[in-house]
Amino acid sequence: MTINITNKDADKLTRTFAQMEGVGLTEAIVIAMTEALARRRNSESPLDTAARLRAEFGIELSDEARKPLPRSVYDELSGEE
Repeated sequence: MTINITNKDADKLTRTFAQMEGVGLTEAIVIAMTEALARRRNSESPLDTAARLRAEFGIELSDEARKPLPRSVYDELSGEE
């Protein structure tokens, strides 16, 4: 598959990064995207995301809502009993 970078800034950044790392353009993109995805995954846990969204939308969880559902609820949803 061919990668075609038409944005001048993206092309310059990619070539600069490739030169710094001593790799080709494709490998530079793979490295950069792998690092970017890892940063995003590690920047906020799912619990942190949920807390941030609740705060953003003014939602408060009651004590009842914080309790885990019993396994029977999930079994019922999946059709297993």
